[in-house]
Amino acid sequence: MTAMDETCSDARRAHAVMRRRLLWGGLAGAAALGGGGLAWWQLTPPAVAGETASLWSLRFPRPQGGELLMQSLRGRPLLVNFWATWCPPCVEELPLLNRFYREQAAAGWQVLGLAVDQPTAVRTFLQKMPLAFPVGLAGLEGAGLARTLGNLSGGLPFSVVFGREGAVLGRKMGRLTSQDLQVWATLK
Repeated sequence: MTAMDETCSDARRAHAVMRRRLLWGGLAGAAALGGGGLAWWQLTPPAVAGETASLWSLRFPRPQGGELLMQSLRGRPLLVNFWATWCPPCVEELPLLNRFYREQAAAGWQVLGLAVDQPTAVRTFLQKMPLAFPVGLAGLEGAGLARTLGNLSGGLPFSVVFGREGAVLGRKMGRLTSQDLQVWATLK
């Protein structure tokens, strides 16, 4: 084998290594782009057009008896919080929601807790931690309702803010903060 043959062979090997690196880099880039696109698609809430139309016709049993009519909450800003007694972040944010309700009620704000839980568990919980805002027993159907309102992962807590006209103005998956509520208080 001559020196020229060795040089050509080295060049071919280097070229093959370069092609493999480019191929693997391209595959990694495509996978990252595909994963990012999938995450964006999953985390982007669905379009809000029409999703609230059926909400206002719903009724929920109240833990203490009687019914809560969603129609009665229409026309003023409303924060709906989906929660459960077995969900630690849900329980942790309830005092914050209670304070928001007391402080913002004079400004027309309403808060509604929809418990995605067993009625007995909710009644027992509310005896220990009474809430000033109304609570409805959504049960397992509450998870489906939350999904139609943009909770694509089905997790709790999940909050949705509705304006006076009934349009969705904001959503949050996970525990609320004081800053979230301060921003939402400016919406109407």
